[in-house]
Amino acid sequence: MDNRHRHRHPLLDTDDTHRPGDYDHHAKSLTIHCKSTKVVLPSGEIIQFNEPIKAAELMLETPNFFLVNSQSLKLGCRFSPLNADEDLELANVYVMFPMKRVHSTVTAGDMEVLFLAANSAAKKGFDGKISILPEAAEEVNLQDVSMGNEEKKAMPKLNLDDIEEFSTLEFMHRLSMSRSKKPLLETIAEEPVCAR
Repeated sequence: MDNRHRHRHPLLDTDDTHRPGDYDHHAKSLTIHCKSTKVVLPSGEIIQFNEPIKAAELMLETPNFFLVNSQSLKLGCRFSPLNADEDLELANVYVMFPMKRVHSTVTAGDMEVLFLAANSAAKKGFDGKISILPEAAEEVNLQDVSMGNEEKKAMPKLNLDDIEEFSTLEFMHRLSMSRSKKPLLETIAEEPVCAR
């Protein structure tokens, strides 16, 4: 992926090459910080982009995974994966799921793990150990992620409050509606055939 799209923090940028306009670019990125696109990778890493990016660029970096807009996640409905040629919209959060789940339905576990990842990142600070799905944790070796404390603090944090349609109350409502309901089965009283 092109490094010009990946942007962790405008003041902690590790690129030592300064070109004319860099400081102007950093100042602009500070003002549009809340309008950035956030992507939760299978490893649990949260990256953000301040410029338009195609889904294909991310999918090439992480093969066998597809991208889903978090706003399209509806319990009991099928995943709505992005096409490779689609642009990721600014101010949205996207999540990567294993390709083997592309035709399955969204479960409460999918939503819960996303919600917990967001809360953990916001409260504790991101430490690179959050996994989106157990299947994703198996496919991505999380032990390879070793960072110093200064790098951990530089990681962007997933904040779902930036998304207008996503709230804690809505998530809890969706979760409560997805609980399995057992149908009430009653015995059907049949009339004898000779009574007709």
